[in-house]
Amino acid sequence: MGLDTKGFQPVELSKEELEKMREDVHDRVIVARVGLLLRHPFFGNMATRMRVQNCDDWCPTAATDGRNLYYNTQFFNMLTNKQIEFVIAHEILHCVFDHIIRREDRNPRIFNIACDYKVNNLLVRDKIGERVDQIQIFQDFKYDDWTSEEIYDDIYNKYDEEELQALGELLDEHIDWEKDGDKEGEGKNPGKGGGKEKDKKSKRPSYSKEELKKIRDEIKESMITSAQSAGAGNTPGEIARMIKELTEPKMNWRELLRQQIQSTIKSDFTFSRPSRKGWHTGAILPGMNFMDTIDICIGIDMSGSIGDIQAQDFLGEVKGIMDEYKDYKIKLWCFDTKVYNEEDFSADGGQDLTDYEILGGGGTDFDANWIYMKENDIVPKKFIMFTDGYPFGSWGDEDYCDTIFVIHSHRDKNLQAPFGVTAHYDEAA
Repeated sequence: MGLDTKGFQPVELSKEELEKMREDVHDRVIVARVGLLLRHPFFGNMATRMRVQNCDDWCPTAATDGRNLYYNTQFFNMLTNKQIEFVIAHEILHCVFDHIIRREDRNPRIFNIACDYKVNNLLVRDKIGERVDQIQIFQDFKYDDWTSEEIYDDIYNKYDEEELQALGELLDEHIDWEKDGDKEGEGKNPGKGGGKEKDKKSKRPSYSKEELKKIRDEIKESMITSAQSAGAGNTPGEIARMIKELTEPKMNWRELLRQQIQSTIKSDFTFSRPSRKGWHTGAILPGMNFMDTIDICIGIDMSGSIGDIQAQDFLGEVKGIMDEYKDYKIKLWCFDTKVYNEEDFSADGGQDLTDYEILGGGGTDFDANWIYMKENDIVPKKFIMFTDGYPFGSWGDEDYCDTIFVIHSHRDKNLQAPFGVTAHYDEAA
């Protein structure tokens, strides 16, 4: 990922001058970590789990790979100790929010800008260290409580490249993970020797997918233990909610969806047609009433971050559940500000749910689903909405029918719909 560093330019130093500066800065980084530990224990505990590494050869400001804190000697030299605290906490938050992975196929520079807005807003709001003012960083409270994806969408549609350059600069170097690792070595110990190494050039880190997974697991473990060490009330609220999500057991969305669909056949037991299984005991057991049809409607929100792959995965799970029953009826549609492409599926219809054509849309209005159902006299036993969870208005009519919201997990995993049942979609589940 590129970095515009016109706000900071290193100067030519003698070998002796540079070595003396490296020693001083290395000591100041350690002091800054202690300062975080005393004033902001969560960040301090996270920081102490990272190796401090001087990487003047490739890092113009600062960076992290989750295991190491990389820094440029001259850049850190011009900062105060509290500003170094700010930069260290900045790197930690990129790890905590999983920004490296969440970029997906978005424009790298714009997504990096969005992530910096997210991180810097939290640091300034919670007074973590001192804001860096030697360069014009991306920070604006109008984006407070926005996700990085929402910020990305806003600035992507609002600014051209020249206007983006005028907004500010990236505070750090955003490491772009190599999908298959570095051919010369997968960067497991880049820059070995740290701040005291004199002449040996450090390499920009790169990792295989397997190593990246290990690092992400390490970050999650570090978050939990750091929060525990910090004690109650010493972890920012947004991060505390994320940790709660990591530590509290939750029902797999697929299992929850199955339970909810099965609950539509509440009258599947009747004494009018007893089961033969208990005859030898003299007991009359209830029998299955297959005349009771599973009747559901499904709406797919195509206005947000949900793509065709996720939608097809969701529909595939629904199909797998339906295939277990002799009789079912499904009404399926896409929606944004209106409902479109409605199709009916049934057990004897011969259609394949996964062949449904997913169509994209514009804005979003959850109410469109309830308006459509009322206008067409559709009253399902369950209405299932697959959505990114951001209606930009009403969530719908809670009194009309039972509703299940399956919310795409790239957003806030703690988001709960104001009514009905909420499940969080996870591709890995």
